[in-house]
Amino acid sequence: MQAGRATYRSPADLPEIIPVFPLSAALLLPRAQMPLNIFEPRYLAMVDEAMATTRIIGMIQPVSEDGEGALFPIGCMGRITSYGETDDGRYMIGLTGISRFRILEEVDGKAGFRRCRVSAEPFLEDFQENAGAEAVDRGRLLDVFRAYLDAHRLEADWDNIGQTSNETLVNALSMMSPYGPAEKQALLEAADLRARAETLIALTEISLARQGDSAPLLQ
Repeated sequence: MQAGRATYRSPADLPEIIPVFPLSAALLLPRAQMPLNIFEPRYLAMVDEAMATTRIIGMIQPVSEDGEGALFPIGCMGRITSYGETDDGRYMIGLTGISRFRILEEVDGKAGFRRCRVSAEPFLEDFQENAGAEAVDRGRLLDVFRAYLDAHRLEADWDNIGQTSNETLVNALSMMSPYGPAEKQALLEAADLRARAETLIALTEISLARQGDSAPLLQ
């Protein structure tokens, strides 16, 4: 797969040890884009380290929302494909998702940020664009999406959605969904694109059934 100027064909093209950014309810998926506003000193140092080496950061959810302690076992690597600095010392970066990974062990950190030894071997399909996309029930996904938007009096650019690939559609909706850490982790760990779409449909149907739920699917 292509991420910026780099090509990643298999897990062998990825580093074994990566800096990880624990962020609750944040979901990065292969070939998707994630903007980040970095301001904590330890994560500024993390970005400096990544920019000086592989440009790769592992997005992962912490088990507790404070970002400390145990991490979920599976995250997603992203390459920094856009980078900017602000006058007040923040970094504005964009990550392009590469592949999911499983943590093998946490190793010594640097400058306050955490690092892990990881493997992308369990996720070989992540390196193949549109892998399993033909199995997605696009019609059902769009029907549920439309029902959710209607229930919350929201609109979407249906012409643009109609031209979007199944992979891009499923992953974009998964990343932008308003669900909590457990639901986001379920979307991340789905076995394939079809399973992710089915999980997203189920979560949305549950949300529709809750009359008091007013959180929009697209934020």
